[in-house]
Amino acid sequence: MSVNLPLDSTRSANLCADYAPLEGVFDELMGADFTVRPHWRSFISALEAIPAADLATRWRQAERLRHENGLTFTIEPDEDGSSRPWDLDFVPLVLDPADWRSLERGLSQRARLLNAILADLNGPQRLLREGDLPGALLFANPHFLRPCRNLPAKDGVYLHNYAADMGRGPDGRWWVLADRTQAPSGLGYALENRIVLARCLPELFRDHHIERLAGFFQSAHESLVARTGRESPRIVLLTAGSDTTGYFAHAYIARYLGYSLAEGPDLTVRDNRVYLKTVDGLKPVDLIIRRVDDQDCDPLELRGGSSLGVAGLLQAARAQTVTIANALGSGVVETKALMPFLPQLCRKLFGEELILPSLATWWCGQRDALDHVLANLDDLACEPAFDRRPILTSGGVLVTSALSAEERDQLRRQLAVRGEYFVAHEVASSSTTPAWIDGKLQPRPMMLRVFAAADSGGAGDYTIMPGGLARISSSNDLRTVSLQKGESTKDICVLAEGPVAPITLLRSPFSYIEPKRTGKDLPSRAADNLFWLGRYAERSEDIIRVLRSVIRHLAEDDAPVDSLTAMERVVQVLLEKGKSGEAAPGGARSDRRAEQRPERPEQLIEQRIEKRLAALMFDAELPYGLQETLAHLRRTTSLTRDRLSIDAWRTLQTFQADMAEHAQHGHWLGDFLDAGTALEMLDGAVRALGAFSGMEMENMTRNHGWRFLDMGRRLERAKHHAGLMRTLLVAGDPQEDGGLVLLLELADSLMTYRSRYLTTPILPPVIDLLLLDETNPRSIAFQIAALSSHVDELPRDADRVVRSDQQRLILSLLTELRLCDIVALCETTASGRRRALDAVFASILTKLPKLSELISRDYFSHAEARRPAEL
Repeated sequence: MSVNLPLDSTRSANLCADYAPLEGVFDELMGADFTVRPHWRSFISALEAIPAADLATRWRQAERLRHENGLTFTIEPDEDGSSRPWDLDFVPLVLDPADWRSLERGLSQRARLLNAILADLNGPQRLLREGDLPGALLFANPHFLRPCRNLPAKDGVYLHNYAADMGRGPDGRWWVLADRTQAPSGLGYALENRIVLARCLPELFRDHHIERLAGFFQSAHESLVARTGRESPRIVLLTAGSDTTGYFAHAYIARYLGYSLAEGPDLTVRDNRVYLKTVDGLKPVDLIIRRVDDQDCDPLELRGGSSLGVAGLLQAARAQTVTIANALGSGVVETKALMPFLPQLCRKLFGEELILPSLATWWCGQRDALDHVLANLDDLACEPAFDRRPILTSGGVLVTSALSAEERDQLRRQLAVRGEYFVAHEVASSSTTPAWIDGKLQPRPMMLRVFAAADSGGAGDYTIMPGGLARISSSNDLRTVSLQKGESTKDICVLAEGPVAPITLLRSPFSYIEPKRTGKDLPSRAADNLFWLGRYAERSEDIIRVLRSVIRHLAEDDAPVDSLTAMERVVQVLLEKGKSGEAAPGGARSDRRAEQRPERPEQLIEQRIEKRLAALMFDAELPYGLQETLAHLRRTTSLTRDRLSIDAWRTLQTFQADMAEHAQHGHWLGDFLDAGTALEMLDGAVRALGAFSGMEMENMTRNHGWRFLDMGRRLERAKHHAGLMRTLLVAGDPQEDGGLVLLLELADSLMTYRSRYLTTPILPPVIDLLLLDETNPRSIAFQIAALSSHVDELPRDADRVVRSDQQRLILSLLTELRLCDIVALCETTASGRRRALDAVFASILTKLPKLSELISRDYFSHAEARRPAEL
């Protein structure tokens, strides 16, 4: 995601000097007399006062912040199938206080109206019986879910959250282009835009009385809490998963508000109550904020093939044991087919005129409306009334004037046969707003998404977020339909009429809060992701340390054959972990080097090592290679976004971006490895992963999340070191072939050894330091002891007095290490093998995978799998 940067250092001091509003449309910045509107003047003056170089620096910072935060959203795929994220324009949309108050009243009324219509359609259906709405409009709508009818709603609130897509006509009046009642999205992006801009332009937000967003989130939270009837409810934000376009925004909002982010498989229904599967067992859920379409929320009663929902959720909603926001079935009023009926329904239900008109729309299920559409088809746009399926061979909205004669005839036939499934509306011109393009302000068409949340006092009113998300087009096409493919976003700044008081987010209404020593519940899926984040972070560091050490030794002159053989065996350990054996790496460079006739045996070994190094470093398809491991690390990092501190997240994001850039170029000079550049890259990688490890140890609360993350790291490190030591120490003379020095380097323990023994490395003290010494944080015994401590602290049944399977397994391994005799471990057989040492490593490499399986079985699979008696 990128930011439109003001990089032109020669720009005019007058930002508006070259600004030319388009004719016939309302421009947000300038009036009809080509003067800057009053509410923009001080804002533009403040921007002009910032030096050009300073402004460019600030927006490079903004781009970096958005990248580090990891918030991306794909609007539509490019022609080549890749995803194109949207941009952030650095000039926000500034709205006048009086203009906003009018918009605020209209949005609040519209949200109340849609909530009342929804309550009737999913309840008594008086509007149908009295002829105010045609039956076909409801029963042809696939979002009318019969199992959701008559679901109870506390205080009569079905729409807890609402959003409207807005446009402004040439006369300056606001129009509603679309209503969003299903699971309104975009809040996370609007919040992120504001946070980024406020950090980069703090003086503008401080000096220009811009309304804060925190008050809206606080009000929305308190309203939801009030409807649960509990003082400290357990709140879950239900997402469709990391593969969906809005997942990062879901994680962002969940983290901002302190909610648990959960997917359908994280929840279960028992005795008409929803529970969250956690490592502590099943925890009752009081409120679900869903970001999943209602049809996918319950595979038992709704869409049977859905894997995104929770089986039995509807039954829990009927039993009123959980509050769902928005209520299941709320998507039925999102259709544009309802728009032509809203003015009449507003008068009938409220005795009021509709404040905010809709874009002129006709539902083709009525004869007179269909006749009007067919008679004026060339001046209208058509789209499906109830879903997003394409009308012809293209998707979304069709502007009929842009169709061929054959396509127009085909559309007419479809409207005549199945008119109730289509709507038509005017192709209205949108207003324009200033955008920073090519180093200057230029007018661009825009569309707004504004958000509302129900108040805590019942279904009487809604709070409107004083801001929102503006989307702008990259071209001057004024047709609002083109904005559905808008390429940039803006923050919306609503000016206040006076100083804005600072608001602390989620301020408690109670005078006293009971102190807590634990955080929010840890879902089993989140624990699984954290466990593997620890494993992949450690695996990445282990591979990088091997690569760095081997490349450094290769760069030295006259490396002996024995040392080269030890390095080759270490590299082969990594290749064998991925079951790739002697598989040749891809790339022409490796083949060319292999074809050269070596002049010395050392040269032959060096060529083999470099060939394998190329595979480990750059082959994305190699199992256990660096690129595949980094890909796994990226995936698990994204899945644990809401569990990591901001600094830890940014550290990993920067590290992964740097590694991806290096992977694109490789580090070769002709046919030979560019050791200097490669070592510089690997040194930086070790420092970055060390920084993440330090933040993990110093900044994470010692809860179950940290425990599973650290367990994954300890288990992976112990396995890796055991494999290397078994390869280099069990047979041969590691003191002569350089294996001892190599192991000490890989375990980052060379200085510790030298400070203790003041001699060249010899086998017994090296075995003690790297295998048995529990004071060395790089030794295997240290990892096993840490794992034993973690396992003892894992949740288990309070009435269970015997040790768990995990405790018995790790205790047996720790005891085995503590009882080892170094002299016996160093003894060799007639064949030159150290059988006792080999047996210890074999035990470690057998029991650690078993421990991982037991942890997964009892804590990551099903929350009650470890309690068979209760089942």
